[in-house]
Amino acid sequence: MISLRNAYHGGSSGTLGLTALNTWKYSIPQGEIHHVMNPDPYRGPFGSDASKYAKDLQDHIDFGTCGRVAGFIAETFQGAGGSVELAPGYLKLVYDTVRKAGGICIADEVQSGFGRTGGHYWGFETQGVIPDIVTMAKGIGNGLPLGAVVTTPEIANVLTQKIQFNTFGGNPVCSAGGLAVLRVIDKEKRQAHCADVGSHLISRLKDLQKKHEVIGDVRGKGLMLGLELVTDRKEKTPAKAETAHLLEKLRELGILIGKGGLHGNVFRIKPPMCFSKDDADFLADALDYTMSKL
Repeated sequence: MISLRNAYHGGSSGTLGLTALNTWKYSIPQGEIHHVMNPDPYRGPFGSDASKYAKDLQDHIDFGTCGRVAGFIAETFQGAGGSVELAPGYLKLVYDTVRKAGGICIADEVQSGFGRTGGHYWGFETQGVIPDIVTMAKGIGNGLPLGAVVTTPEIANVLTQKIQFNTFGGNPVCSAGGLAVLRVIDKEKRQAHCADVGSHLISRLKDLQKKHEVIGDVRGKGLMLGLELVTDRKEKTPAKAETAHLLEKLRELGILIGKGGLHGNVFRIKPPMCFSKDDADFLADALDYTMSKL
């Protein structure tokens, strides 16, 4: 099994173990897991050149395995890893390589699914691919504990040959809640709303980037955005202390915001999908105010 190194969505301890990043788990691979380079357009060594990151995976299969792999798993839009959008075209190249090596392609849509990115319902659509397995949770239940797996008839058929058991699997209350959430997302056109509000907020954040040197990168789509803070834009030195300080100052203003990234220097902006342009302006103004006090 091959894992994208920062593909952590905040789920089970098993998923945490796949990363082998000591921020979240033991700093050694767990089981028969191999890791490949993270195609991070901002911090990655190859920038946005998807072909070079894909070659890293091909080289790993050729020289680090027997040439056959079970599969490849990655978030299609990284969440806790720092709201990182993968290099354009990366998944298409990688999926082709993995399938030629006999593996299946697994897309983690726990954070990026259900229209949050605005332009697409699923994160993998932004990369123009169709996975063999899709894992989803969080947004599907709007707070209810609910997760799901979607796969192809062929793979599902194999699963029927073994006993599949989960203590809370098929919970009728949570299933009904999830169905209601999906209906609301569709009826209220939440995906289009995310695109509209997200575009407005990105514009505000990019204006702040011109004003405050501490903002190294503004990225994302819809209401899945990242604001990476640095002490030196050229060196991209993570502004860890500044991020922690601003986090508390924003809390004092009534704003609870997520923090992530390998260095803990990224504001993960993923508000509820009812988030409005007025809310976006309040957030941007609060960021401007707190950063001016640094």
